[in-house]
Amino acid sequence: MKKKFLIFGATGAVGSSLTKLMKRDSFEAHLIGKNESEILELSNETGFSHSINDVLDSNFVEKLQEDLKEIDIAGIAYCVGSIDLKPVNLVTKKDYLNSFGLNFFPIVDVIRKFQDNLKKNKSSIVLFSTVAVKQGFPNHSIISPVKASLEGLTISLASELAPHVRINCIAPSLSNSKMASKMLKNPKISEAIAKQHPLKRLGEGLDSAALAKFLLSNESSWITGQIIGVDGGRSNVG
Repeated sequence: MKKKFLIFGATGAVGSSLTKLMKRDSFEAHLIGKNESEILELSNETGFSHSINDVLDSNFVEKLQEDLKEIDIAGIAYCVGSIDLKPVNLVTKKDYLNSFGLNFFPIVDVIRKFQDNLKKNKSSIVLFSTVAVKQGFPNHSIISPVKASLEGLTISLASELAPHVRINCIAPSLSNSKMASKMLKNPKISEAIAKQHPLKRLGEGLDSAALAKFLLSNESSWITGQIIGVDGGRSNVG
């Protein structure tokens, strides 16, 4: 069986950038996403195998298991996310369940299902949080606690799965992406948000992807249980 890195959300800004970095540096990867045309295009461009699979489907882990019968998992990047913004007076329990259903529960199911494979290969796992866990922003009362749970999961599993599996979490600030396009379509708003970062620009998918590739590789073999900001200095620098 061939060792490959699994990239969930492979067609997003971070996932697609990570895919291209992996190809450039001669890693092997298996791409996972729900948009068939975009996954096929990226798969054809890189030569990587792929699965058309939506993490929100109730049987997605079983389907993935079937797709991965001939693959050993070298590592996982869960580049799936959402921007769930509402004032707290409009937030419902369903909002939290939906956000957990996309951002949290699927990767827990994947780790549980493939734990033996991950341990055997001394794999590395990279999750994605948000700067909004550390820095408070209005209307973030859904996504911030959900992503904070991912940070807690990172630290807990880094202890539980050591020394066989490493797990780290990247916490980006707002970056140019399809997901953020509604927020950033107004140039004045986009410019104003960029200026709130000490480095005076928005993030790009490549910013987080470069760190993800490092954390997946053996170059980071003594790093686990870390929450690392890729945020233009927004979380710590005034």
